[in-house]
Amino acid sequence: MKYGLPMTWATAAIMAGTSVAQAQTTGVVSGVVRERGTQQPLPGATVLLEGTQLGTSTDENGLFRLTGVPTGSYNVRATLVGYQTDTRYNVNITSGNDNLLNLELRQGQELQEVVVTANRAIRVATAETPLSVQRLNVEEIKSNPGGNFDISRVIQSLPGVGGTAGTGGFRNDIIIRGGAPNENVYYLDGIEVPVINHFATQGSAGGPVGILNVSFIEDVTLSSSAFEARYDNALSSVLQFRQRDGNPNRVQGNVRLSGTELAGTLEGPLGPKTTFLASVRRSYLQLLFKALDLPIRPDYWDSQFKITHKLNDKTTLTALGLGALDHFELGVPRKTSADKEYLLRSTPTYDQWNYTLGLSLRRLLPNGYLNLALSRTQLYNKVDLFEDRQEGDETKRVLRTRSGEQENKLRLDVNKTLGRWTYSYGAVTQLIGYDNSFRNRLRREVLDASGNVVQPAVNVAFRTDLQLVRFGAFVQGTRRLLPSERLTVSAGLRTDGNSFTDDGRNLLRTLSPRVSASLALTPQLSLNASVGRYYKIPPSTILGFQDNNGQRVNRSARYIGSTHYVAGLELVPRPATRITLEGFLKRYDHYPVSRRDGISLANLGGDFTALGNEAISSTGKGRAFGGEFFVQQKLTKNVFGVLSYTAFRSEFTGQDGVYKPSAWDTRHLVSALLGRKFGRGWELGLKYRYSGGAPYTPFDEDASRLNYTSLGTGILDYSRLNTQRLGSFQQLDFRLDKKVNLRRVTLDFYVDIQNALLQKGTAYPQYTFQRTDDNTSFLTTDGQPLLPDGSNARPILLANDDAQVTPTIGFIVEF
Repeated sequence: MKYGLPMTWATAAIMAGTSVAQAQTTGVVSGVVRERGTQQPLPGATVLLEGTQLGTSTDENGLFRLTGVPTGSYNVRATLVGYQTDTRYNVNITSGNDNLLNLELRQGQELQEVVVTANRAIRVATAETPLSVQRLNVEEIKSNPGGNFDISRVIQSLPGVGGTAGTGGFRNDIIIRGGAPNENVYYLDGIEVPVINHFATQGSAGGPVGILNVSFIEDVTLSSSAFEARYDNALSSVLQFRQRDGNPNRVQGNVRLSGTELAGTLEGPLGPKTTFLASVRRSYLQLLFKALDLPIRPDYWDSQFKITHKLNDKTTLTALGLGALDHFELGVPRKTSADKEYLLRSTPTYDQWNYTLGLSLRRLLPNGYLNLALSRTQLYNKVDLFEDRQEGDETKRVLRTRSGEQENKLRLDVNKTLGRWTYSYGAVTQLIGYDNSFRNRLRREVLDASGNVVQPAVNVAFRTDLQLVRFGAFVQGTRRLLPSERLTVSAGLRTDGNSFTDDGRNLLRTLSPRVSASLALTPQLSLNASVGRYYKIPPSTILGFQDNNGQRVNRSARYIGSTHYVAGLELVPRPATRITLEGFLKRYDHYPVSRRDGISLANLGGDFTALGNEAISSTGKGRAFGGEFFVQQKLTKNVFGVLSYTAFRSEFTGQDGVYKPSAWDTRHLVSALLGRKFGRGWELGLKYRYSGGAPYTPFDEDASRLNYTSLGTGILDYSRLNTQRLGSFQQLDFRLDKKVNLRRVTLDFYVDIQNALLQKGTAYPQYTFQRTDDNTSFLTTDGQPLLPDGSNARPILLANDDAQVTPTIGFIVEF
């Protein structure tokens, strides 16, 4: 099997390129330095490449440009008297593309404190979010082993972040400290992007592959508690993706080809005040997985753009967009059993498309700035399931879904800095549309030998078209205290409402105060704490659900509430080293509980279809608590690394009021990353992830046997809800890069292997009846046709613990 370039050609190219590159090649690093609080450009700031004599100062517009920089990896440091230092670690200067940086300096102490503030360069925390926050820069994303340029997968290596249980590590669902994947919100340059993954689960989030182009991203910030009041609808985390602007000086780009995808990016100036970024990507994962004899067949396209126009010195207008076109199905591997083949042929096919378009206006004000953002997101979801994959035969149809969501959002926030005070306020309004044509055969009709109906069919069918308006407002204030400003306190308040639910207009029910504090015990050690109340409206799949009588039965649904208590220490012993230790407690109320089964949706988990197409009651409670340890070493002496460990419990109640493990209660999360840069453009990366065994509900053997012929699936024994656990999940990923810098072109050859040690997967088992070798019928104990009650069947449980390795060889050309 071949991936990317044929190895003979690739080897020759590396050798030839290496010999050419013996002559010194150079690159360009440029960008802008701004004041963080006001976003004003900072003239006169010094920008240095650590370990060299190379440096420059920013001009009157805060711009800087360094040319003739020898290619290689550098730490770029920006300093200015009266401000805290900002350091961008592991910046790769290449000859193919100019490297563009946005550096932000916080107001700090005067000259005598420069040594102290320099030690805080690695800090990610802000006054408003002093703890539970992490940041990844673009190089950490690009070179992440096993990440394969997928930001969503890279995020799973951060502390407290796990994937969806029971999927063998295949999906990109982001589980933060025991919370559901739909408890997170995502912002791209201030524009909310509800969908960041291909094949997203409607009403939830996640999917096997991320959409965002890593070539656009400058950094990613994850706040897993203590997030500001400006962000609505977040219960577990806020993820902010900051994109860079296109190169204002020349047209440049890159092409990436591997065994998994072909991607191209182009950027440059459109005029004196306008730049652009644009990309398109085509998946080859379906071909790779077929070649590896895996049943997964993801097929997708995606595209992305950003246009930045400077209206004047104080006003910048940004237009951005991204979209995806997806098709997903499970194929039948060459090597499989008749029983597993039957189950694979009895799985749905998914077709989905989505897009987000946004306009963002930033206006600099005296001592601050304002943001005005207008965006539209649309998602269309098509799901079809037929018995034994007999497409086109409507008598064999099990599931038909045609659903869509549209969100139009207008958001305004104003941010000001006055002396030791920083404050912000704003409002948001959102028009949401949801439609769904849904038909699901829960139970097929069962006939006896004479053709009489023994058990009638049970079907659920409805059509819905929902329109609602959401609205909210917030205020946040921060004050630095004590003579040396060692203490920072921040407080915020927001409220949200909607036009649909029974109490949606009662803004007092969603008042969400939050307060945080940070005390510098020493210049290197800080004590941080926060407590906050957060709310999230139930997903549209719940709000729009209608029963067989056409009644929207979930109008009484309440906003899901969560209160976070977090405290911890942050130690920065050296400029490139950061250590944190935190404890957290999250309490949930008004969590959706299924009226059909009396079970919390948090105990059921999620899949590729939809979450919430049923009647619910807002009576559930939940709790997640634990501790987290994190060590980060930025690039020093050509080595960088991360180590984190999170121990937690996640439990929710159903109709019975008893706390039981949630679907993502894996108890233990370990993540380790080690990177090493060698000479001549070689770089090696290793990443290890461990997750404890996920809970699951065993099958009711008697009920499953009795009902399998009509249901086509086993029946879970909810009296033993989540009482059993899968084996632990662990995976080692490997990546090797070789960069070759030519005069105006950079070649990056890489090998990326996910699950290099062939660890077994940890997916849920499946119930079925044993099939004949030719897969034409079920095996029976008496050799007779299968009886309707399954009494002569041979039930089996199929384990989903196959070891899946995903290797790819590819190259990137920068020009």
